[in-house]
Amino acid sequence: MIQKTICVLGGSGFVGHQLVSQLSKAGYVVRIPSRNRERRRSIMVLPNVEITDVDINDEEALKGLFSGCDAVINLAAILNEQATDTFKKLHVELAQKVVNACRATGVTRLLHMSALNADAKNGSSAYLRSKGEGEDLVHGADDLQVTSFRPAVMFGWDDHFFTRLDLMMRYLPVMPVFCPEARMAPVYVEDVVTVMMKSLTDKTTIGQRFDLCGPEAFTMLELTQYTRRLTKAKTILLPMGPGLSALHGRILGILPFKVFTHDNFLSLQTPAICKGPFPEQFGIVPKKLDMIVPKYIGRKDIRGRYDEIRRKAARDPEV
Repeated sequence: MIQKTICVLGGSGFVGHQLVSQLSKAGYVVRIPSRNRERRRSIMVLPNVEITDVDINDEEALKGLFSGCDAVINLAAILNEQATDTFKKLHVELAQKVVNACRATGVTRLLHMSALNADAKNGSSAYLRSKGEGEDLVHGADDLQVTSFRPAVMFGWDDHFFTRLDLMMRYLPVMPVFCPEARMAPVYVEDVVTVMMKSLTDKTTIGQRFDLCGPEAFTMLELTQYTRRLTKAKTILLPMGPGLSALHGRILGILPFKVFTHDNFLSLQTPAICKGPFPEQFGIVPKKLDMIVPKYIGRKDIRGRYDEIRRKAARDPEV
């Protein structure tokens, strides 16, 4: 059987690391662009993985990267703008460059990571509007076979949600909870990755946009309290109403390390909950928080500590 080559933009990120590992295990050759190849050693040890020093914002470089590939997966995204990395640049302009490079190199299969509630016109934040614009752009390329994924907040090893809450509770005796009534249904990152893996070879997914949520909905306050129980932290939680949350977003958004911004506040005004069940065609029963989060947050059992050691050795735990 001829090995197929998949190019993954954003392959060294949270979702990317999980996806690349599964692609490698499935026998694909995986090509990953990186601005600093030497920093990606945890991925470099995986079989059939090629990491290349490439600026993904350079369309000509993308053409060279996509040459010979059977499919492209675009995971590149930012949650907050930083210096020259803007929502428009990463979510919209890059999407157009990816489409152009796919056409120029004859790559017809494109998987695109969007976000739940992404909407170019009616998104409640600049982040959601830009994600919606990029999503519409790739689906507007009628000559490409596009599938997009719209996950809610994702959780899993090294995530940016529970892991960050855990870190903050280690050092803060008192911690504000912004938008405590905001509702969301967190989805396990491995469930999202499984959907993407199956979509690669399932032609019925072409042209579709999949909303992906976990089986349970919570408020932001409930999730923060859940993390505190797992960590056994003594941190005092201070729920902030809409006015104070918006104000803190404007103030904290000025800082170099973006803990919370006004655009984050605006995103949280739209419930991150799917209108329907998890897509049945993938045969997945989405995992609940209690099945996964206690393995990497708070006190870990022996299996959890073993999995963490394997994780650091760049091998996936069998969860």
